[in-house]
Amino acid sequence: MRSTTVRGAGFAALALALSTPAACGDAHDDGQARSLAALRSAEHSTVRAESVRVRSTLSYGHALSLSSDGALRWHDGVTGHLTIRYTGGTLAAAMRKAGTPSLKARYLPDAYYARMSDTFAKRAGGRHWIKYGYADLARGGDGFGTYLKDQMRNTTPNQSVKMLLASGDVRRLGTERVQGVRAAHYRGRVRVADLTARDSELSARELAGLKRQLDQAGVSTETVDLWIDHRNLLVKKVEQADTAQGRLVSTAYYRDYGVRVTAEAPPASDTRDFTELARSKGVAEGR
Repeated sequence: MRSTTVRGAGFAALALALSTPAACGDAHDDGQARSLAALRSAEHSTVRAESVRVRSTLSYGHALSLSSDGALRWHDGVTGHLTIRYTGGTLAAAMRKAGTPSLKARYLPDAYYARMSDTFAKRAGGRHWIKYGYADLARGGDGFGTYLKDQMRNTTPNQSVKMLLASGDVRRLGTERVQGVRAAHYRGRVRVADLTARDSELSARELAGLKRQLDQAGVSTETVDLWIDHRNLLVKKVEQADTAQGRLVSTAYYRDYGVRVTAEAPPASDTRDFTELARSKGVAEGR
């Protein structure tokens, strides 16, 4: 049970978006309307860009801190690769004990693959990669599998813009320099219960998935800051929230939109399906 909680905390730490009530007044309403329009333009520009390089850090209470970098493409499903380094927290300690202080991840439209250590491979029939098929995750009975599936499919920058639009409360804070370019800074806050698909272009299914992610992470309110450059592309994102596992702070930088991104499934001979591992663990524990 403890391992499920820590594992859930690690993935919940990647959950996105949120908010607080808006102030009143015509000037505020006019400014908010302009901010929402700017974010809609950014969402469209990001979708058209189709790919990006990303560098990020994350801390999640006492459970986890990590850094990651790589590239993602989101045309016809998420494809890409990330290197994830566990730098602190109980999950990082467990990963180091398992001989995997860092791992390589590959995203494909139907599955996510994690490359584990030689220590892990010795216990997994000599295979280094774990495959998490999205369809298999969705069939999990405890809701965590569906949550993880949603997380893996919602890692791209346009999802952050959609989620901030879903808050319905966005304001521009000014202009700052990010990664050498000037960018407009926007902030949104909202209660999870108030998220709406009205302005975000999230489908009803995507919105339900977002609310489920945040609820399972123990998040009721979160703040999201976005920086958008002159091309209407997201260049930085910061998310902060108090969760059931502690304080969440996630920062991501985006660059090289349109970069060529490829990823392929690891060799089947070096891959174990997570459903096989779960079954074998269940058999072992039942003895």
